[in-house]
Amino acid sequence: MNDRAAPRTQSEPRTVLLRGGDVHSPADPFATAMVVESGHVAWVGSEGAADSFASGVDETVDLEGALVTPAFTDAHVHTTATGLALTGLDLSGAGTLGDALALVRAHRSAHPGDRVLLGHGWDAARWPERRAPSRGELDEAAGGRPLYLTRVDVHSAVVTTALLDLVPGITDLAGFRQDAPLTGDAHHAVRAAAHAAVTPAQRTEAQRVARARAASLGIGTLHECAGPDISAEDDFTGLLRLADDEPGPRVHGYWAELISDAKGAARIRELGAVGAAGDLFVDGSLGSHTAWLSEPYADAPHTGTAHLDAADIAAHVTACTEAGLQAGFHAIGDAAIGAVVAGTRAAAEALGLARIRAARHRVEHAEMLTPETVAAFAELGLTASVQPAFDAAWGGTTGMYADRLGEERAGTLNPYAALLRAGVPLAFGSDSPVTPLDPWGTIRAAAFHRTPAHRISVRAGFTAHTRGGGRAVGRDDTGVLVPGAPADYAVWRTEELIVQAPDDRVSRWSTDPRSGTPGLPDLTPGAALPRCLRTVVGGRTVFVRPNE
Repeated sequence: MNDRAAPRTQSEPRTVLLRGGDVHSPADPFATAMVVESGHVAWVGSEGAADSFASGVDETVDLEGALVTPAFTDAHVHTTATGLALTGLDLSGAGTLGDALALVRAHRSAHPGDRVLLGHGWDAARWPERRAPSRGELDEAAGGRPLYLTRVDVHSAVVTTALLDLVPGITDLAGFRQDAPLTGDAHHAVRAAAHAAVTPAQRTEAQRVARARAASLGIGTLHECAGPDISAEDDFTGLLRLADDEPGPRVHGYWAELISDAKGAARIRELGAVGAAGDLFVDGSLGSHTAWLSEPYADAPHTGTAHLDAADIAAHVTACTEAGLQAGFHAIGDAAIGAVVAGTRAAAEALGLARIRAARHRVEHAEMLTPETVAAFAELGLTASVQPAFDAAWGGTTGMYADRLGEERAGTLNPYAALLRAGVPLAFGSDSPVTPLDPWGTIRAAAFHRTPAHRISVRAGFTAHTRGGGRAVGRDDTGVLVPGAPADYAVWRTEELIVQAPDDRVSRWSTDPRSGTPGLPDLTPGAALPRCLRTVVGGRTVFVRPNE
């Protein structure tokens, strides 16, 4: 990809002509060129027509056959935690308990000055030992130092004795177990103690690293899901300031605090949040046995943990709607999702269905849906903010979901096709660092869902990861390259473009170029994923791949 008269970074939006590639746009399914002016798309069209713009632009980019798409939106991210995972101890590659402990020892030796050692990503369900590290094993591996290690789902953690000693009264908190992963209040308390050891400079650097990684993957917008049980207020407000002050992906912040009146809503706005939403926990996670189920787990004699009931949810949705804020909840288990539906419906009965639908409230994860709750999402206008990589990691007949729920219930999880058929808006994300930032891999996971009946087309998945993310934050003008839209786009090196159906029941015409449907990269498992060459946000270049 060649630039003429183009600096590598831009302080102000420039008028740019991109030509000689493929531009994914509903304005012209065969577009090969695009003009960007004043931070917005000004024109999309054919190569021949591009000649008339060539003399009036600041920069011409020869795409050399590359693909231009809207930049992705990751609709569920924990930015600081992502950066800390990228720069700290990552246990996601540990194949055994012994491997994990060895990584802890190496990290301890490499960071002699850290007040608290931080790590993420262990998953005992993938280890032959099938158990978490004991406190004694961690004490030895960490050399007696404070250590905080979150499970891959971030809903439980294992810690050392030295970290427990920093939290007075920890043994009296709900979720504390003497030699097992901590959950609930106990987990939140040790997390607060661990994160308090992170200096403001370390936190800011982690946020920069996370935004840079997102930009390098063609992600132009992040939905930060923060809250008092997840991170500190200064972490949240600092991230929003950083995103305003420095080039990189846009950040829309959600603060997960339960409110019941106008005073609470005003507090959410004072923080700079766009909604009292995100990880406002109705329940926990399946991996940690804390998702709230209507029937007991297959491998545990209980139904998980409920944090909010329908009355709490109704009061929150009502207060947010009256204040013009988005409400939203973390809900994974079928009982948790049922409570969200019941509470939102009660709010609709009080305020009117039209006001609830117009507010675009959202539900994070929404994994264990039933036909009834799918229909209710459509009725109430709830956006399903979902993470297809969860199914890729834990779905299937032999995955963690099947362990927790049994094959039959596990096969009902993440029914993306049913949600789309019902007209439920989908927004795709990663929940990073739970699963990595990886937009094309996310779309692949949805198109090749481990349960074939839940698969959707690559085109539908792409829409959920672009326009769907914009819609979920109330921005209908984003996620599509048409005149007037913000110039948030990415340039990709990829193979032949196709129109990929979710299975062979889709009519042949939909995969024929003559259908006029813009093509997308081949995401068949095993095929190489597109490589990002450039990411642009609001007309400003925020990433350029070196030597391209």
